[in-house]
Amino acid sequence: MPALVLAAGLGVRLRPLTQVRAKPAIPVAGQPIVRRIIRWLASHQVTDLVINLHHLPHTLTTVVGDGSDLAVRVRYSWESPQVLGSAGGPRQALDILGAETFFLVNGDTLTDVDLGRLAAAHAANGALVTLALARHHDPQRYGGVRLDDRGRVIGFAPRGAADGSFHFVGVQVASAEAFGSLPAHTPVNSIGGVYDELMASRPGAICGSVLDASFSDVGTVSDYWTTSEALMRAEALGDTIQGTGVRLDRSAHVTRSILWDNVSVGAGATLDECIVTDGVRVPPGSTYRRCAIVGRPATDELLVSPF
Repeated sequence: MPALVLAAGLGVRLRPLTQVRAKPAIPVAGQPIVRRIIRWLASHQVTDLVINLHHLPHTLTTVVGDGSDLAVRVRYSWESPQVLGSAGGPRQALDILGAETFFLVNGDTLTDVDLGRLAAAHAANGALVTLALARHHDPQRYGGVRLDDRGRVIGFAPRGAADGSFHFVGVQVASAEAFGSLPAHTPVNSIGGVYDELMASRPGAICGSVLDASFSDVGTVSDYWTTSEALMRAEALGDTIQGTGVRLDRSAHVTRSILWDNVSVGAGATLDECIVTDGVRVPPGSTYRRCAIVGRPATDELLVSPF
């Protein structure tokens, strides 16, 4: 099956980082999220991919291209002038996908879901959509998915009221039929929209498969920091990550920080537990701790956001 990676969203909760790059293009432990997703898909022999685009699309196409360096084929579904949502996006991409059934992956998902098991569950249950679910570890913070004893989705629980539900990890198998009747070029959501309507009109159309899967969150700047640190430790990358074109003055002090591409750190500057985005020039003698630093286009002014 091919896969559609949903990457068109605005990444509002991850601002100010998403003022510089689309969320899936943001580097986590030195690699853009979307490239980590593609490598995981390719490890399960999913090599035909479509990525939908809207917000800062060039930041995604620049880090992915046609996918050939990752041994996959990547094509793009452009959403303009508005983002089409978690159901409208798949509706727009159906002709490009050209498949009756496909994987649907959130572009900010870092997980190790066994796609073979998910696909087998979908083939067996006869549903239009099968959600990859995991045991809920934090129902106060995250919403959840409620199942009946046959694995059919019977409701979606809001965060704070999700006890007894399962955590959706951002991966699905979907049939084109679930989206094919939607109006073209119209914003529509899946959860809270099309899926709820399908559950009401066709019980069993939306199912869940509970799998032993990890999930790493990059929803907020603080989550991004925590996930990056965990991966840096797991991959033995040290306590500071530098992108391409980074220049550090010899007298600068940089500890436990994440520097994106083309960052310059001036003489005597100190950075500790900082996220510094593309093209930022950290002034000589300045000191920053536990903050995200974003450059404002066409000026030397910096936006500094504690996290």
